[in-house]
Amino acid sequence: MPYLSKEQLDKIGWDEAIYDAIKNGIVEFVAEAIESKPDIIWRKDKNGRAIIAHAIIQRQEMIFSHVYDYLGENTRIAVTGYDKFANTFPHLAAKLGPQSQLDRISGAALQMQRELEWFEEVSRIAPPKHMEEKNENNKTPSELFTEEHAELEREGERWMKNTAASSMVVATLIAAVMFASAFTVPGGNDQQDGTPILLNHKAFLIFVISNALSLFSSSTSLLLFLGILTSRYAEKDFHKSLPRKLIAGLFTLFLSIVTMMACFGAAISLLLEKRLKWVGIPVIILSLIPISLYASFQFPLLIEILIYTCGGGVFKHKKVTSNKKRF
Repeated sequence: MPYLSKEQLDKIGWDEAIYDAIKNGIVEFVAEAIESKPDIIWRKDKNGRAIIAHAIIQRQEMIFSHVYDYLGENTRIAVTGYDKFANTFPHLAAKLGPQSQLDRISGAALQMQRELEWFEEVSRIAPPKHMEEKNENNKTPSELFTEEHAELEREGERWMKNTAASSMVVATLIAAVMFASAFTVPGGNDQQDGTPILLNHKAFLIFVISNALSLFSSSTSLLLFLGILTSRYAEKDFHKSLPRKLIAGLFTLFLSIVTMMACFGAAISLLLEKRLKWVGIPVIILSLIPISLYASFQFPLLIEILIYTCGGGVFKHKKVTSNKKRF
């Protein structure tokens, strides 16, 4: 399309098509448009915003990365611009993301974490002075972020506290059961010296070890969730601190459930091995059912938290490479 004039492009609604593609994350269309007519990168809409500014507003990481990569040595010029409202790139990143993008992330706390990560990544590429500049509403990027995300922060706090409180109940029950079972071992104790009667059985060793691991991991999980409930819930805590506590809490809770089922299986095997030697196999199979159910529900959340906590920023997403030379 290089042969079309600006008037012709306006007539066919070229800019609107580009902005719709950015909004919907159609990176291939945007990449092809840039290759066909590289100067569209510098074209601005009525609000003075270019393609890369729209990618920031719409939270389209791949499109942003592609445009940023394509700009090359001209990036410094692009990131120092302002729109008609005196907004810098950090100001645009500080605005609340589109609901369609937020809905892709489960949980208000993780949405807040993603918004913080996006804001920090965009702020990193902007000149340092832009973080102190104010827009036409007399707001710095940080002040604008706090104002725009106040409701999401409150929702994130409620979501995190509800998750922690629910998990604490489970961890407390497991800790109580494991503590009690440590003193009521299968087979009972010798009346003379108090040693367990089934002490020399291999399954008894599994019972003791899994019981101890379950008690320690559930207690650890309980303390981690207690730490979440008593956190200050500052804005920055949603970026690393709270998600890491949640990861550790859910992981140790999962470990306590696994070891609790192992403890139960070992106890059943000890009690029934003389009468039903094959009892170990069905017990193991049945024990895997609650473990699998818990894993299926919680592991997707754990993976999502890990990705957003440890996966890096917007520049680590896959980029669509261009065959054209940079201008």
